Amino acid sequence: MNRHVSTQIIPSLVPRTSDLAFDRLLSPARHFKHPIDVLRDDTLDLQEKKAILSSWASDACAVESAPALRRLPGADQPVSFDLIMDALSRLDMATSVNSAGTQHPAFDRLDA
Repeated sequence: MNRHVSTQIIPSLVPRTSDLAFDRLLSPARHFKHPIDVLRDDTLDLQEKKAILSSWASDACAVESAPALRRLPGADQPVSFDLIMDALSRLDMATSVNSAGTQHPAFDRLDA
């Protein structure tokens, strides 16, 4: 019996796009290694940063048998849930500071 074995390559679940801004939202692991990288990206607005960080913090990115860690699909290294939540907290502070009419706080570093 001859069986034909297909060697078709399965495409990525999220293909690359020519639109860099859109690709960062769809595949953040290609662009960000750490939550601070998201905060420092001046080309993203606050809502886009929140969307990326919220997705990263979700249970869908939880590392099996290490619930305190999250790994974006395609990322090399996991990141602690606390670092992601700290980044989201900074964005919330920036939002409240902006609505009060003052400047953004600096996104220089996240304490571990």
